[in-house]
Amino acid sequence: MRSYSTPDAVLLDMDGTLVDSDGAVERAWVAWALEFGVDPAVALANAHGNPAATTVARLRPDLDGAGVEAAAARDLELQYEDLADVVPTTGALRLLAVLDRIGLPWAVVTSADDRLAKARLDAAGIRPPLLFTIGDVEHGKPDPEGYLKAAKALGVAPAGCLVVEDSEPGLAAGRAAGAMTASLRGLAADVRLPDLGRLADLLDPQAPDGD
Repeated sequence: MRSYSTPDAVLLDMDGTLVDSDGAVERAWVAWALEFGVDPAVALANAHGNPAATTVARLRPDLDGAGVEAAAARDLELQYEDLADVVPTTGALRLLAVLDRIGLPWAVVTSADDRLAKARLDAAGIRPPLLFTIGDVEHGKPDPEGYLKAAKALGVAPAGCLVVEDSEPGLAAGRAAGAMTASLRGLAADVRLPDLGRLADLLDPQAPDGD
């Protein structure tokens, strides 16, 4: 029987899961919304979990393909340099230490592009052994492509992977991949986590407390 406490690999989302970038994400989308005639509150309600282009297309359905691409590029431009308060999420560093200590393969699968992902992970002091960004897939979350590719690269079956997410699109991608799911922010999943420190405890009950 599958068990989220004994997975073959752990696949982690980045923003809001491994890296606390909420402030940067929200500042960028508010600024973008004001530029593009969108209610900032509506933009913020759609800002997490999807690739920028997917969010832009939802917020501005009047734009054609080129318009969506340009508007998404503008949002990313606003995010690239805003790293002031980007830090690891609670328990993230302890979890990664546990994964390394017990030899459990792990990877990051994010809807961010390569430049943004590397900038934020670097700001948080995190060096993933394997990173899949939106540039590595044809279809972003909630499509399972990123998680399927990560599992294949790690040499494990998707069903043996534990996908850790903080958004509905990400959890949908994990489920569609056939993986077990763990959620933050109280979302429905195979296991709900208050923070990543709790996952460290589940994977290695002997892990020391503290981040």
